[in-house]
Amino acid sequence: MSVLIAIPARYASTRYPGKPLVGLCGASGTSMSLIERSWRAAIAVGGVDRVVVATDDDRIKDAAEAFGAEVVMTSPECANGTERCAETHQVLGVGYDIIVNLQGDAPLTPSWFVEDLVSGLRAAPTAEVATPVLRCDGATLNGFLSDRKAGRVGGTTAVFDRAGKALYFSKEVIPFTSVSYSDSEDTPVFHHVGVYAYRPEALSAYSNWTVGPLEVLEGLEQLRFMENGRSVLCVEVEARGRQFWELNNPEDVPKLEQMMREMGID
Repeated sequence: MSVLIAIPARYASTRYPGKPLVGLCGASGTSMSLIERSWRAAIAVGGVDRVVVATDDDRIKDAAEAFGAEVVMTSPECANGTERCAETHQVLGVGYDIIVNLQGDAPLTPSWFVEDLVSGLRAAPTAEVATPVLRCDGATLNGFLSDRKAGRVGGTTAVFDRAGKALYFSKEVIPFTSVSYSDSEDTPVFHHVGVYAYRPEALSAYSNWTVGPLEVLEGLEQLRFMENGRSVLCVEVEARGRQFWELNNPEDVPKLEQMMREMGID
């Protein structure tokens, strides 16, 4: 089955304008833009036929082409990364069996997250969309709770049934637990990793659906699939000792840089 990775990136982020071009310093002090680090994460994934950066901004296009990425220009009217991936697939005019949305704010995404995600979708013929989830340890969960108390949007959490079918995603910390956990202790909370794998038909249909109230309230694009009765598969992935975080706010820059230093990522 042919696989395309599209990396949606926009300059005009409400919370963090210009985010894709923000520099992140690795372990040796080398600075690379967020979009370059995300592209490098994408090309490290095995079994992928093509990787493209999808943007509507010439500044991002120029920066991406300068470090060797293939760029697809998309409409500024795309409301989110899923709509941008749908347009990208249409513009390319080549039918891929699976389209992966590796969002441009997740440069620490390990290659096996995406590889396991694609394998999970291949193995679940009734699933139309798949997305990874990572069990939180106490340190991650406490970080989520601290963000919410400070009024910041941190990670997204997911709940799903025994077969892995998503029940809900939220920027609140769900499910609620009154238990306190040590930093290294496993918790019942799952961090939603912002990567998606779509079957072409579901991706094509997405842009034609009306935005629903849950998507508006949460600001989470995957809820549009669920609000239209489409099955979203949660694929549990393993950290294997790697730290993971998305760049959601300016305050996340030093956090990601510290993680890269600790993991020896240049």
